Amino acid sequence: MTPKSSYRRGYAVAILIGLVENAAVVWRVYSQVVKPETTVHLDGARNNTKSVYNFHEAIVNALRNTLKEGVRSIILVSPPRTTYASQLVDHMRRHHAWLTQGASHTTFVEMTGSASTHSDVTGLAKNPVFHKLIQDATSAEAENLLDVLEKRLSGTNENDIVLYSLDDVENSIYTARRDVCPDFLLLTNDYLAKSRQKGRVNRLIQVAANKKVKTRVVDSESPAGKRLNQLGGIVCLAKKE
Repeated sequence: MTPKSSYRRGYAVAILIGLVENAAVVWRVYSQVVKPETTVHLDGARNNTKSVYNFHEAIVNALRNTLKEGVRSIILVSPPRTTYASQLVDHMRRHHAWLTQGASHTTFVEMTGSASTHSDVTGLAKNPVFHKLIQDATSAEAENLLDVLEKRLSGTNENDIVLYSLDDVENSIYTARRDVCPDFLLLTNDYLAKSRQKGRVNRLIQVAANKKVKTRVVDSESPAGKRLNQLGGIVCLAKKE
């Protein structure tokens, strides 16, 4: 991965936050590129409780749109011998239960280092530890989604719908049927890479994003990916209205 915007970005993987004493630099990690999202500044001192509270709230607000798209893996990078990352996670757990509870809760992983500049992120992209952290976070996230899928498959709630075929998924997302509300679009990276109708699949992902359907591309080799492959490689979780 590289933070140069000229490269094709691929699909969304995770959120990267570089924390320093007076700011948080937010990046969006895609399968092929890391792109800068925004920078949130601390208005005040680190020892001022109210300032730090407002700072953490501003970070959460900056993440909302990406989180609503279905990205639930957050990598926190902070300097050695600091508690910036743990303070932010603690704030989220105390004040934002929607982030940390439920079947599709957010996965946090922490790393010592710097992710404030393009050169920092370029260095991280070459670090095997960074890639392992992303893999661990996204695997945990995929397991959460697998739990949601299995509950839908084994449940008796007639309002819960699981769609398996590309045609059915497209029909649900494109037509915006009033009686069916798509919630999650799940597909494996193998399905995306090897589909004979790649353009059609990429368009579906884009339309789903535009319509605020949470979309996740899952590693085919993960337990969640293997289960999705058993179902054809693509699944849409929806509800009857």
